[in-house]
Amino acid sequence: MELERFKTEVLPLRGKLVGFVGQLLDDPVEAEDVVQETFLKLWNLRGKLDAYRQVEALAFTVAKNQALDVLKLRKTTVPLDALPLEGGSSPAELLEAHDAVGCIRRLVEALPPLQRDIIRMKDIEGYETEEIAEITGSRPEAVRVNLSRARKKIKEQFLRLNKEER
Repeated sequence: MELERFKTEVLPLRGKLVGFVGQLLDDPVEAEDVVQETFLKLWNLRGKLDAYRQVEALAFTVAKNQALDVLKLRKTTVPLDALPLEGGSSPAELLEAHDAVGCIRRLVEALPPLQRDIIRMKDIEGYETEEIAEITGSRPEAVRVNLSRARKKIKEQFLRLNKEER
């Protein structure tokens, strides 16, 4: 596809793509970025675009995939301190809950690296077991076993530490 044809067939899709991606991302600035990335990918594919019957459909597919990548990157680690603490609202109870969060953080950090990474991805970042398996290069069953062992170890150590303090 030559430059002139690209200008007449692909670039006019900008408005539709921004609207489509804007609905997915709910952020107009990110939507503009995704559309620009989409155009860049399509430009790099321009030699192969003639093979597609529906260049518009391809543009929407590329834009959708780019938007999904952005959504995946939005998954941020929530610090344990930021998690809402349940229980009473007295200063002593809040301090105790804050200390418990700090203790759990230290226990997570002391886990073997694979278990630590798996528990972070699952319980803090919200990844699914299959996603964690793909990221770590493990099987989903191995992820579940490591997650179970990590949780059990943290629970046992946390209860032991609390018992020692009393």
